[in-house]
Amino acid sequence: MPITCGLQKPKQLPVKKAYTTDHMRTLPNSPSHQVSTVNFRPPGFSRREFLRASALLTLSAAMPGCKTGEGGWGPEPIIDIHQHLGYSGRSDEVLLAHQRAMGVTKTILLPAGRPVNTASTHDGRSNGLEAQCLGNEFCYRFAKAHPRHYLFAACEVPDLPDAAQQIEDYLKLGGVAIAELKFGVECDSPEMQKLYELAAEYRVPVLMHWQHKMYSYGFERFYLMLEKHPQTTFIGHAQTWWANIDKHHTDQSVLYPKSKVTPGGLTDRYLSDYPNMYGDLSAGSGLNAFTRDEDHAREFIQRHQDKLLYGSDCNDHDGQGSKCSGAGMIAAIRRLSPTKDIQRKLLYKNAKRVFRI
Repeated sequence: MPITCGLQKPKQLPVKKAYTTDHMRTLPNSPSHQVSTVNFRPPGFSRREFLRASALLTLSAAMPGCKTGEGGWGPEPIIDIHQHLGYSGRSDEVLLAHQRAMGVTKTILLPAGRPVNTASTHDGRSNGLEAQCLGNEFCYRFAKAHPRHYLFAACEVPDLPDAAQQIEDYLKLGGVAIAELKFGVECDSPEMQKLYELAAEYRVPVLMHWQHKMYSYGFERFYLMLEKHPQTTFIGHAQTWWANIDKHHTDQSVLYPKSKVTPGGLTDRYLSDYPNMYGDLSAGSGLNAFTRDEDHAREFIQRHQDKLLYGSDCNDHDGQGSKCSGAGMIAAIRRLSPTKDIQRKLLYKNAKRVFRI
């Protein structure tokens, strides 16, 4: 028999057709309109059936394992550090349903920079994070309209003259990160270093998309930035970041390697050697890093349990099934984490600490 919160699910009780939950939804919520439940029994329920169901509900509410997460969206809270508005044309309503379907209780929206035709946007090809993603103002307004469940980051094309000022304006409004930095620029350029310094000043992390010969150039020398900016928290993301968990990953043009993993790759060393370096588990690249070699994944999670942050970065509409890498990563974290406490770190605790939320 299936179980719910450790209790046997009660059998379906007879209900008259006229008595539906839709009727309950229409009741006013103000205290003056509250309906007393003392000695109240729905039509069609025997006294014994009603008392039994009430006792089960009372007991389940009192059990610690049955407490719902933030906002009541699931048994335990999940923070998604990586989602976008307008992603591949997805509507706001679909995004809201998508995050609920995954069980996410807090989502950080990562905006795109302004649409411009510059070298860093590949003459406009990479505008909208190359995925029709919307910018700062859209993410700010959406988060303010849904303050219990959404936060926003700040972003701008880094080589624009006023990039730092634009980002700072949104950090002052409550932005919790500088992200997503997905541009064709050198990782150690003066423009990028100005943003690293800004992040340290506002105590927010910088999330960077690493993709060979496309975004954030110079991965092999990024350790110099980690050493030069020790007060800045960096979060690595995307294909080149996750491919380099393997010590033997030498062909950087291979973005989704499928071979077994040998520990000691550049990403592995960055996470081990630098306290200001973290990893974003989102997208197909993050999921591939875990599923290509699950024995290694368990050891990797154990080793970096305080450095890994759940993110989805998926553009599907359902929030479930094989097409949703975000749901796939939640399942992988639950399956591969050595302990429940480590699982909770990856899905919630680490993000809460890093983003100070």
